Amino acid sequence: QVQLVESGGGLVQAGGSLRLSCAASGLTVSSNHMGWFRQTPGKEREFVALITRSGDSLYYGDSVKGRFTISRDNAKNTMYLQMSSLKPEDTAVYSCAATRRSIGTYDYWGQGTQVTVSS
Repeated sequence: QVQLVESGGGLVQAGGSLRLSCAASGLTVSSNHMGWFRQTPGKEREFVALITRSGDSLYYGDSVKGRFTISRDNAKNTMYLQMSSLKPEDTAVYSCAATRRSIGTYDYWGQGTQVTVSS
C-alpha cells in the first residue's frame, strides 16, 4: 500500500522559512517523478515544484522560483520542499504527489499539510 505523508507545515511570519517533508512508503522516491502542489479554498490546485525520477531535473512554478527548493533523500525515501522568503500568498495546503508514469499524471497523493504565512 502506497502512502505519502507530509509534515513540517505550520504558522510562520512573512520572510521566514519552513521545510516540508514527504515521507513515502510502498514506493521508492527515486523511481518516481515527485511533485509538490498547493491549494487554497476556492482556487485550483497550483503546481509548486517537481523532481524527476533521475533527480537530474528540477522544475518550479513561477511564483516560487528562487525561493523554494525541492530535494530528496533516497536513503530516507523522503522528499523535501525548503521554502524561504515566505509571503502571505504562499498560505495554502501543500501536498506531495508521485507517479511512475509521465510527468503530470500523478497516481499517488498525500493528505496535505497546512502552511500559513502571517503578514
